[in-house]
Amino acid sequence: MTWLLRGVRWMRWYVRELTDESAYDRYVAHVRKEHPAATVPSRRAFERMRTERAESDPRQGFRCC
Repeated sequence: MTWLLRGVRWMRWYVRELTDESAYDRYVAHVRKEHPAATVPSRRAFERMRTERAESDPRQGFRCC
């Protein structure tokens, strides 16, 4: 049973890393460690910041969609 649980945990970790869903968790950990007095933005605000940053980057202009 432990091997099955370990496999499920690994698969969850892999999918989250592949889809970059864990980016918010990494960002929150960074802000809390490096800037403890700063407020952590909500996940929605974080995703908006990421989207705006990606759209303002000239290297991202070659997207098809």
